[in-house]
Amino acid sequence: MLKAFKKLWNDRRGNVIMIAGAALPLVIGAAGLAADTIQWTLWKRQLQRAADSAAIAGVYDRVGSAGSTATVPTTVSRDLTLNLHTWMGLKSGYPVLAYPADSGVVKNQVKVTLAIQRELPFSSLFITAPMIVANATAAAVPAGGDPCFFATEPTAITGLNFTGNAGIEAPDCDGFSNASATNTSVAKGSSNVKLNSIGGVGGIQESNNFEVGSYRPYSPALEDPFKNVNPSSGDMKCAGHWETKGKSTEWVNDALTESTDMANAKDINGDKANCFTEISVSPSGTLNVPADYGPIYVNGGDAFIQGDLSCVHCTIVLTNKDSASPIGNIKVNASSNINMTAPITGTYKGIAIFQDRRAPDCTTCNKINGNSGSIVQGAIYFPSQELEYNGTGTTSAVCTMFIARRLNFSGNSTTTNKFKKLADCSAFGLPNGLSSTMVRLVG
Repeated sequence: MLKAFKKLWNDRRGNVIMIAGAALPLVIGAAGLAADTIQWTLWKRQLQRAADSAAIAGVYDRVGSAGSTATVPTTVSRDLTLNLHTWMGLKSGYPVLAYPADSGVVKNQVKVTLAIQRELPFSSLFITAPMIVANATAAAVPAGGDPCFFATEPTAITGLNFTGNAGIEAPDCDGFSNASATNTSVAKGSSNVKLNSIGGVGGIQESNNFEVGSYRPYSPALEDPFKNVNPSSGDMKCAGHWETKGKSTEWVNDALTESTDMANAKDINGDKANCFTEISVSPSGTLNVPADYGPIYVNGGDAFIQGDLSCVHCTIVLTNKDSASPIGNIKVNASSNINMTAPITGTYKGIAIFQDRRAPDCTTCNKINGNSGSIVQGAIYFPSQELEYNGTGTTSAVCTMFIARRLNFSGNSTTTNKFKKLADCSAFGLPNGLSSTMVRLVG
């Protein structure tokens, strides 16, 4: 018996089977652990993607709420409903939200922490399931340059529209639209638009008509830099004269024309006038506004420029002393030339032409047409109505900013705007820090 056992012990023909049998539990264990590890890794990746998406959604919410965090939890919860693909609920107490303070150009930060814990069949025989955690921090950061074409329209339509033979030469500044349409900015026909970038709240279709450094669709809305500017009827001193009609004498308000003696224009109290029923310059006329005259209020009428207009450090304000009365429009055509610079101080700092925001929305009310040649240093600001720039007009300027509810450039218009930075335009009162932003992960 002992001899047989020794013989079996020294027989090597069955060693492989014996070793394989002994190692089989380790092989099965390694395979099981590998399978569970792969599953944990997949869940970690899915959880991280969900955290990234939720943080980005939270930042968009903050940007749209002027930095408030009040509705961020609801937005994050909604986003997780759509984008959490681990098929299991989060661990109790999650998500955890935090709002790191602004740091330099990094604004409106949102940090999202998610966690899940789920046992797997094999590993649960030996260990407690690990808690899988994902952290993501997103913020709004500067993305583009300074916008010289800005459409404030907030609804789902096109805000910036370049058609016909419109030519835009502004390679150092941006175009931006707050519209949320799938195509928020359009360049078509034979138009040629040269910009640093074109961006918007909605989508932007790439086009050969755009010559841009980058497209920036689905960006946070830009804030109107002049949102707090509003005319005051108390500042309006409307020019006029006493006129005898029959046996009575009445005060009659005056329009501003090329024949107006602005230096001696007075209101009913004898004070220097700054308010007129309308502005009208004939095709052969020239209106030279005295330097630093201040704002020129147009009380209910239009600004109809057919000839030449020069106005240094002043603002044309289309408004009305009576809140229930109409607000006029601007009409520029024929061979007119406008040479304006905005004031660098005061209520209308940086604004050359301003239409009261109380004006009702209108699609074809404000037009710069024909063969007009203009140099406007400052903002052309129509926050509540559309501004249309047609014909063969040319606006050549270093610091011109177009802001309107919607902006349409068409016909054969050419706008040469060698815009640098808003900071470089302080001589014309334009604001700093209006650069477009993008939402991205920062941690």
